[in-house]
Amino acid sequence: MPIRVSAMLLFIAVASFAESAPLSESDLKNLLAGIRANRTTQADFQEERVMRLMKKPIVSSGKIWFQPPNKFRREVKGNSPSITVSDGRQLWIYYPNFKSAERYPLGKSSPLDSTVAAINSALNLENIENTFQINATKSDKGYDLALLPRTASMKRVFQKLDLHINENLRVERTDMLLPNGDRIVTSYSNQTRAPIPGSTFEFKLPAGTEVTTPLGQ
Repeated sequence: MPIRVSAMLLFIAVASFAESAPLSESDLKNLLAGIRANRTTQADFQEERVMRLMKKPIVSSGKIWFQPPNKFRREVKGNSPSITVSDGRQLWIYYPNFKSAERYPLGKSSPLDSTVAAINSALNLENIENTFQINATKSDKGYDLALLPRTASMKRVFQKLDLHINENLRVERTDMLLPNGDRIVTSYSNQTRAPIPGSTFEFKLPAGTEVTTPLGQ
């Protein structure tokens, strides 16, 4: 092999290794502590749901608010708007176009607990060391984390969750692989740590709304 070609291949190999270096256990611990200390409280998001049975992904956008450990609000805009609100005790999903709402209890081994835990893990990485196997690497644009669920209940929610953490230690992108092979890719922007009023996580039922309880509780 010509010397120039050999030198070029060696340079590419070294450069690739430098761009993505695995983190040690202590470095990962420090990274997670830094992310939790700099956690986002609200952000804009854009999401693509890639479904195996559809040619084009379903695209949505909106805003999300989060308050550790388990309160969040997610408003989806566009032709199919929805509002999802959790106060840590129950979760509401409201569909303005249909004037209907679904109510789900949380806690006491609710089937929805794992789903809410997955959302919280993506937003602030709380307690992920105990519930996920973590592979982390450092790149020139931040950090990349691959989370594999340890528990059977979490495996029913997703197979794998990839996160990109930017240089400011904020979750910038998540890529969730679902058990059925679908993917949900979410990008976050305009992130802030501004205080959030408690009323943000209280769902006020609009007049004339039909309420259902899919879990029968």
